[in-house]
Amino acid sequence: MAMKKKSHIAIFPSPGFSHLIPFVEFAKRLVLQHNNFHVTCIIPTDGPPSKATKAIVESLPTSIDSIFLPPVNFDGIAPGLQVFLTATRSLPSLRHVLESLVSKTHLSAFLTDMFGTDTLDVAKEFNIPPFIFFPSPATALSLLMITPKLDETVCCEFRDLPEPVEIPGSIPIHGKDLPQPYQDRKSEMYKRLINLAKQLNQVEGIGVNTFTDMEYGAIKALQAQQGEPNSVISPPVYPIGPIIQTGSSGTEANGSECLTWLDNQPRGSVLYVSFGSRGTLSAEQLKVLALGLEMSGQKFLWVVRGPNELPSAAYLNGQGDFDPSEVLPNGFLERTKGQGLVVASWAPQIEILRHGSTGGFLTHCGWSSTLEGVLFGKPLITWPLFAEQHMNAIMLVEVLKVALRPKANENGLVEREEIAKVVRDLIEGEEGKRLGQRMNDLKDAANRALSKDGSSTRALSELASKWQNVEAPK
Repeated sequence: MAMKKKSHIAIFPSPGFSHLIPFVEFAKRLVLQHNNFHVTCIIPTDGPPSKATKAIVESLPTSIDSIFLPPVNFDGIAPGLQVFLTATRSLPSLRHVLESLVSKTHLSAFLTDMFGTDTLDVAKEFNIPPFIFFPSPATALSLLMITPKLDETVCCEFRDLPEPVEIPGSIPIHGKDLPQPYQDRKSEMYKRLINLAKQLNQVEGIGVNTFTDMEYGAIKALQAQQGEPNSVISPPVYPIGPIIQTGSSGTEANGSECLTWLDNQPRGSVLYVSFGSRGTLSAEQLKVLALGLEMSGQKFLWVVRGPNELPSAAYLNGQGDFDPSEVLPNGFLERTKGQGLVVASWAPQIEILRHGSTGGFLTHCGWSSTLEGVLFGKPLITWPLFAEQHMNAIMLVEVLKVALRPKANENGLVEREEIAKVVRDLIEGEEGKRLGQRMNDLKDAANRALSKDGSSTRALSELASKWQNVEAPK
């Protein structure tokens, strides 16, 4: 029997570690499931790649290679816009790389994410079919698809709307809970989102990092509109998740310290607290959170990052050497020595969530962290900060019922008594047990989706066969 010819695709993630990981994991899943694929990962940069980025790239299988583009300059650019502008400013170097690739091989697809849509025209110049990999939830994609229409029909700021916004396949969401760019319709970010939503109809398919049982309504709504003459979206949508980081997330010293500490705690007794790689709280909220964790009497493992008033807390920036005792209440570390473990800036999240002693996860509801919580069956406390995290929190609490959400006071601060109550409810209360049971059901559904004949495995196979059937240009 003749060997199947290898298919070659190129992927282009947005800048930043949290964008690179889902793309790399998607590529790994593709080549594992379909061994006749080769992937080139083209990585835009705004400076030298971080140690973590290099480690990820160096550990890739041989069927995935990577190319770092020359860094782009961001002098005088607002941090929020950098993620949009990196793709735009990398177009000349991307064109050069694609030209070199197509001179040697036939590329059957080019994938980027929602911040890289300016690159789609370059792919088309070389007759490479363009696709989107959407590493966020289907609900966010559903909102994005109706944004141009919303923009025409709504005349005030979304947060001032008396009625919630109807998102196809989702529960209605109040305007104040829509992602950040929607909170200021005059902003450059919002204008770019509208433009981006219009560009999505140029692609030949959208792979979404979700699975049917988690977002049944949104996925069905997106698929139902496909190809309809008046539809907002015409490309087919493929739910191919949950895609999370696989393998060890590092061997740093505080990694082994966390796991050794967890080994000595009772099963299901520890609340893991982390706001992701970019999430930061105000100095005041950070202190109140500490006092609430202490007051709960429950065990906790907390990854502390500097408060967001510090310059080092800026978007896309890592935090270098940082001492948590500088930002925590006086005496907190001494008083909670037997109760909790505090680590600075980074911890091996996958290994912590996998651990039997971890009984719950207080999270900012970033989509990667949310999916990790689901795959390891840990009930959640939601503490959304930015992007689509408020929408994710609403889905987790009100639709899926696998999470609790602490209430803030009229000044937006979550007080220590509220934190202590919610933590106790999750770790030792009856409600926590009910959430844990539902989260276990969702975990089983996620594993079914990824099984040999599961819905996500089938969706990825559909995409792969589409790419395998792309004819090389004559």
